[in-house]
Amino acid sequence: MNAAVFVGVKQPLAYQTVPDPVAAPAQAVVRLKAAALNHRDLWIQLGQYAGIKFPMILGSDGAGVVESVGSDADKAWIGREVIINASLDWGDDLRAQGKNFRILGLPDHGTFAEKVAVPVANLAAKPAHLTWEQAAAIPLAGTTAWRTVFTRAALKSGERVLITGIGGGAALFALQFAVAAGADVWVTSSSPEKIARARSLGANGGVNYRDADWPAQLQKAAGGLFDVIIDSAGGEGFAKLIELSKPGGRIAFFGATTGNPPGIDLRKIFFRQLNLFGSTMGSPVDFAGMAAMVEKHQIVPVVEKVFPLTEADAALRLMESASQFGKIVLKI
Repeated sequence: MNAAVFVGVKQPLAYQTVPDPVAAPAQAVVRLKAAALNHRDLWIQLGQYAGIKFPMILGSDGAGVVESVGSDADKAWIGREVIINASLDWGDDLRAQGKNFRILGLPDHGTFAEKVAVPVANLAAKPAHLTWEQAAAIPLAGTTAWRTVFTRAALKSGERVLITGIGGGAALFALQFAVAAGADVWVTSSSPEKIARARSLGANGGVNYRDADWPAQLQKAAGGLFDVIIDSAGGEGFAKLIELSKPGGRIAFFGATTGNPPGIDLRKIFFRQLNLFGSTMGSPVDFAGMAAMVEKHQIVPVVEKVFPLTEADAALRLMESASQFGKIVLKI
């Protein structure tokens, strides 16, 4: 089969012929129709991720058709259209991943290829209302967002929620899920165009976080403080999120792209009875809940651009530019 292979840190992905995967017991081989990029893939290529090894087929998200299985008991899966849960071996504790947890695409070969072998337990039916490219965009970012918004922050209908840095895949899923749940959703971005696009997806409004007085602007526009804040940036702006939280509010975060927050005022956190929730990826229960919400509300992921598999490195360069609004997908 052909694959886009990670061959070295800061080296372009190499389009190569590699051996076909073979399904072990309890595994399936999926002939992929599409795969989606995540920042994890870029960080691995740039040498900014733990446990890097190569050559390695990157890619955590994929959708395709089951071609073969490793156990007779799983033969009913053959020929079915599926999406792949990228969380491998979460473990028995739904509260946090276990010691064997890993994400598809390192250390296991991933989805930037014509085929991939994954556990049958990590397969789910492809949502019928989605194209292959849209379906491939769901698993990692969708599960990350769903767990952050519902399992961790426990968002409820009617609550006011802020989603920072709108434009990335997980943030957009958080927006779409929160809107579907009946929340009053607001966003931040450095791009007026991204704020406008967020409004078209159901956000009530947003502000430019580069403005010095953006917290005051946001509070005035939204009509008050926030029940829930979803963040993936961290950094200096995190202190502003504490200021924007209602007493008893919840701040849930799944990343720290701008670094650790300096000078956090613990007094404000405990005096306001605030709750801080860290989150990453999701359990099989989170994945199932996310997939059910996508089906129930006919949610369509935002896809920024589709590249052929042969141009996987160009797709990573688009992600590196941080200009995208939505998921970047490879058509296979």
